[in-house]
Amino acid sequence: MEILNYINGQLQPALSGSWLDNYEPATAQVYGRLPDSGAEDVAAATISAKAAFPAWAKTPVGERARLLNRLADLIERDLDKLAAAESRDQGKPVALATRMDIPRAVDNFRFFATAIQHFASESHHTDGAAINYTLRQPIGVVGCISPWNLPLYLFSWKIAPALAAGNTVVAKPSEITPATAYLLCELCIEAGFPAGVLNIVFGLGPKVGQAMSEHPDIPAISFTGGTLTGATIARTAAPMFKKLSLELGGKNPNIIFADADYDKALNSAVRSSFTNQGEICLCGSRLLIERSIYERFRSDFVAKVKALTVDDPITNPDLGAIVSQPHFEKVLSYIQLAQEEGGKLLTGGKAVKVSGRCEKGWFIEPTVFENLPNSCRTNQEEIFGPVVTLIPFDTEAEALAMANDTVYGLAAQLWTENLSRSQRMSSALKFGIVWVNCWLLRDLRTPFGGAKASGVGREGGWDALKFFTEATNVCIRY
Repeated sequence: MEILNYINGQLQPALSGSWLDNYEPATAQVYGRLPDSGAEDVAAATISAKAAFPAWAKTPVGERARLLNRLADLIERDLDKLAAAESRDQGKPVALATRMDIPRAVDNFRFFATAIQHFASESHHTDGAAINYTLRQPIGVVGCISPWNLPLYLFSWKIAPALAAGNTVVAKPSEITPATAYLLCELCIEAGFPAGVLNIVFGLGPKVGQAMSEHPDIPAISFTGGTLTGATIARTAAPMFKKLSLELGGKNPNIIFADADYDKALNSAVRSSFTNQGEICLCGSRLLIERSIYERFRSDFVAKVKALTVDDPITNPDLGAIVSQPHFEKVLSYIQLAQEEGGKLLTGGKAVKVSGRCEKGWFIEPTVFENLPNSCRTNQEEIFGPVVTLIPFDTEAEALAMANDTVYGLAAQLWTENLSRSQRMSSALKFGIVWVNCWLLRDLRTPFGGAKASGVGREGGWDALKFFTEATNVCIRY
């Protein structure tokens, strides 16, 4: 599969003529190539986006919505093709991409196509002497940088509100998982998007992402990815006074009280630990379990984890392949670290050899540890793989203290049938999202993002449309 940049409505290679290999995680084999783009490609994309902005910003909201809905229609039409491409590129089971990733991309475009048509300006009467009204106007050219774990899902989560609000976009998908972003380029052409409205530049973060962060004509950056990369972007963009939305890492607690609905908590814990090979920033990697049910829960949890299948993604196992060799080695290094820190391995802990076409692929068993203090590196650093730890607690206060004792603050789960406790804990947990008796139940109208080292700003609903617009207050005295 040969992937090309999408600049000014045209598909083209990098201006340098250089290429990067694209690997299939399940086989560890190169199956395509993508442009090794650089600052010159970002400059060309920005020129294109800047030229297209005035007309796109003046395009009636209904027409912008029609194009976004048309794109959603085409994604829906090609769901099976896109799901297969996502699975091959990322390593996730085809069934997961079919059930979650691609339908969510459709939802993202449809949601913001509708939302922009209801995005109202505010007005305020001032002491009977004046009226103030606030305009929400598109910023101009915005930069969108998305990660490799949910490629089209999170790519669309950024570009849909940016385009809906009237901005033009220079976007960079992850160089590790470029396939569905490229297929989206082809669908944008089919949908009839004006040239330059959306530009997609493929390549490495230190070259393409850095060039976007540095470019003076890209005044806003929306980034989802690792905390260290987010810090690098902030160091570059903040002194230039760019608007920044940074959705970063997490080390999320899953707090299970003895009064929880046991079966629901148990089944959800398995799902939230290992969905997408644990490569979701919202996965619960620290299971905090009330001591009175700890032994029973540990036994039942480990039994369910041992029953999970790891196999070729096209066979629809529970877990597919790890996304890349460097990440595969990183996850294995954390498994080794957990053992060095004194962790007791309850199940997993090894690479998996899959026969047939996947014999060289990057697969890891779902892995569970206990006997590790909350303060150790294994419980403090984001592993982003199929590795979780079990930690008992005695009191609500102890559970709260351990949950909050991390530099991250993205998402927490809380399992209890005690209404008062759920309210106390939810307000005291220092996380951007708290799920009570559920996980990954999303309403696209709600603010999404994290606290502390998990990010800056919020995405979703009005928060996304406000980020991608500038407020202008107009005061008229009468």
